[in-house]
Amino acid sequence: MTVLSDRPWFSSYAEGVAHEIPLPEGSLYDLVAATIAEYPRAVALEFFGRETTYAELGEQIERAAEGLRLLGVQKGDTVALVLPNCPQHIVAFYAVLRLGAIVVEHNPLYTPRELRHQFEDHGARVVIAWNNVVDTLQEMPADAAAETIISVDVTRAMPLKTRALLRLPIAKARESRAALTTAVRGTIVWEDLLKSERIDERIVRPDANDLALIQYTSGTTGNPKGAMLSHLNLSVNAAQARAWVPAVPKGTAVVYAVLPMFHAYGLTLCLTFAMSMGARLVLFPKFDPDLVLPVIKKRPATFLPAVPPIYERLTAAADAAGVSLKGIEIAISGAMPLSASVVEPWEERTGGTLVEGYGLSETSPILIANPVGPSRRAGTVGLPLPNTEIRVVDPENPTVDRAAGAEGELIVRGPQVFSGYWDKPEETAEVFVKATDDGGNWFRTGDIVTVDPGGFVTIVDRIKELIITGGFNVAPSEVEEALRQQHTIADAAVVGMPSEHSGEDVVAAVVLAPGASLDESAIRESLRRNLAAYKVPKRVVVVDELPRSLIGKVLRRQVREQLLEKD
Repeated sequence: MTVLSDRPWFSSYAEGVAHEIPLPEGSLYDLVAATIAEYPRAVALEFFGRETTYAELGEQIERAAEGLRLLGVQKGDTVALVLPNCPQHIVAFYAVLRLGAIVVEHNPLYTPRELRHQFEDHGARVVIAWNNVVDTLQEMPADAAAETIISVDVTRAMPLKTRALLRLPIAKARESRAALTTAVRGTIVWEDLLKSERIDERIVRPDANDLALIQYTSGTTGNPKGAMLSHLNLSVNAAQARAWVPAVPKGTAVVYAVLPMFHAYGLTLCLTFAMSMGARLVLFPKFDPDLVLPVIKKRPATFLPAVPPIYERLTAAADAAGVSLKGIEIAISGAMPLSASVVEPWEERTGGTLVEGYGLSETSPILIANPVGPSRRAGTVGLPLPNTEIRVVDPENPTVDRAAGAEGELIVRGPQVFSGYWDKPEETAEVFVKATDDGGNWFRTGDIVTVDPGGFVTIVDRIKELIITGGFNVAPSEVEEALRQQHTIADAAVVGMPSEHSGEDVVAAVVLAPGASLDESAIRESLRRNLAAYKVPKRVVVVDELPRSLIGKVLRRQVREQLLEKD
């Protein structure tokens, strides 16, 4: 097994990007503490116009950490966060880490069943949750329920004027208020947690090798798998991102958090990268052009990480509203292919750069990105980041390298690569391969790629049958199981079909039960009770039978090919 030892990608790096960077020392808490010390008066967070300085952020983190300590949270404990993008999310994240405890991020839009599976897996007894999901958490069965729920009203972080408008006795205000908060009982209110004194400095801080985060990923099945990411994994990925975009200035940059921070992509580029830069992080509880455009008019983003549908919607909304996007400097897209039809109008209107990158939850997540500059290569996901090694191998025998330029499975190693899945040693062993030349462990991405002479990586196909829609992973087996529970459906196969707007659409091919007829709207409505909205099939197609292997396994690739032929 021979590494691509000549590292051809170095010759394609943008000017000023180091080939190797020193590994950060200390924890993620040390990272944000250093920023607080360097830029105490700079604005750290902006939320609906309300600003929080780095000094104020540091004070809140210390108080929240002490509040959690008094609740019994200790080093090594798991603490669940079920929060949208809001200032409390940033504070909670670093407060948990300050104690050496482990953050477990969750999508607040998950259904009770989805949340229950994750809580059963990680066993957190303390959860910090958005008011609007508290009822769901309180209805969990005893074996999964948290002992303590700290409830967060995101409107409390808004300016007083905005909060007053939300209380107006008019329908639109009531609708907006209901979408943001609700009354809850039986919880500790977030503001009460922060009444504690500053944490005793004698409480030992975590170190670089301690576990910082459990980030759930669907893997190849519907079972929850928590990728274990250390402080070093996450802090070095933030450092790699800083090295990749040396033009982004420390202390004055403006970063928009339009990506959800419970997702690995949003977490690294907003929660860690932006905070390590002393940037102003503008938080949006959800992506809505009507929320983003007024901020662009006032203060364009220096750095805007997002996914292709967000860039498309922002471009269209800005055109319709007559708002200039000029001044948005660097945009990095991930999670799905980025087409020229998105890049060209965006760069024309902003005068900035939009490039594509690639990564996985298991790699903190960024592995590869296009250079920010003239050497970028459209149609590829770019070059390995500093300190990242890649090779292309035979998927059937990953100890055998493919010939130069040939297709094969991408395997990687670097300081951002995770240590394994929480409490799942067998699944962990399956995704690592040991090199025969140096004995090192390489992570199997499950993606088929080619690497050109300049080191640029192109994604060709996926071994894993995950569907990536709107930047989120959907496990086909999970959706298929839900479909088979419908009395009108005898069998089902779920695949990803090409979409101009979301990368892939979730599409189901179903065999109807005898005598049954198809009612797509009823099926989708039923599925929404147990699946997040993005997992519900966009289309349901009736077929006579599903193609199967000799051992009876449904051949999803053939299903997809048949549906493509019909289209």
